[in-house]
Amino acid sequence: MEKSTITLTRKIQLVIDVPSEDKSQMWGKLYRYQNRCFRAANLIVSHLYVQEMIKDFFYLTEDIKYKLADTSKDEMGIFDRSKTNTTARLVFDRFKGEIPTDILGCLNNTIQSTFSKNKADYWQGSKSLMNFKKDIPIPLPVKCISKMKYDSEKKAFSFNMFAIPVKTYLGRDFSDKHLVLERLLREEIKLCNSQVQLKDGKIFWLAVFEFEKEDHRLKPEIIAEASLSLEHPIVVKANNVRMNIGSKEEFLYRRLAIQASNKRIRAGVAYSRSGNGTKRKQKALHKTEDLENRFVSHHLHLYSRKLIDFCIRQQAGTLILKDQEDKIGIAKEQEFVLRNWSYYELQTKIKYKAEKAGIELIIG
Repeated sequence: MEKSTITLTRKIQLVIDVPSEDKSQMWGKLYRYQNRCFRAANLIVSHLYVQEMIKDFFYLTEDIKYKLADTSKDEMGIFDRSKTNTTARLVFDRFKGEIPTDILGCLNNTIQSTFSKNKADYWQGSKSLMNFKKDIPIPLPVKCISKMKYDSEKKAFSFNMFAIPVKTYLGRDFSDKHLVLERLLREEIKLCNSQVQLKDGKIFWLAVFEFEKEDHRLKPEIIAEASLSLEHPIVVKANNVRMNIGSKEEFLYRRLAIQASNKRIRAGVAYSRSGNGTKRKQKALHKTEDLENRFVSHHLHLYSRKLIDFCIRQQAGTLILKDQEDKIGIAKEQEFVLRNWSYYELQTKIKYKAEKAGIELIIG
């Protein structure tokens, strides 16, 4: 049976809401949690790999039992507890008192789940084993969030996270983050286990929400056919109605202009006045940092939104993306197309928007 809900992630910036003299202590606490998560994650995945490889240790005698199960439940088992609890107990004992066990439990469950999904690919050599870096996001279980409310004086949503008072910073919010948080307070949607990311001296909450799928009373027998091309990002047709979404001039030429501008700035950095060393010389470069990525992400969101809105207007319950495999293959052969036309990213954004609207997506 098809699920009636969908989970979506929103990236929300947080600010520690305590007096200035206490902020360094709170930051130290978060960085300690991040370090313990980094160490624990690599320990967990290493032990999971060794457990699965035991059967390939051909030099073990035939008397050795190697079934990955609890001995109390299976005679052939080699564990004194459940498989999931082996790595959980490992990190609980190693980092007891340094980090809440709720965080470690959430981290263990996530890694166990991902490892199980990719296990076959690891053995075939088509995927490498997970390797976690020091900037790993910190798991944020729902039970570690409390006292969420909207503070009208601060014009922000505030709550306690790991017993640290924080408030949201939405800036000029052109997305639906404010509306989503309001719906969360009204208990119209559900908050799931999330993550906290520390990056460039900022805190980002990767909040996961569970939404009910939108009911637009679509008709599965009405089919919309869409194709992605260089001339127009998306061309869609349904009910004898055709629509071109975006254009080459709007997307491709603007993207090339940003690349050319960035190239000129890089060439001119060597001739800039230093003043404060590299920071002063690269001032213009920092202003355009990630400008191209932000431009592309915004436009692909816009194009995919217009596509789904078109399907809803036409009551199309089925959306077919035609000849995608052929076009991705052509893009891989042509370096210019691969570099400047984000087929896969656009396809990903269409996929989750279609799922949210209750539209069946078929990629041909």
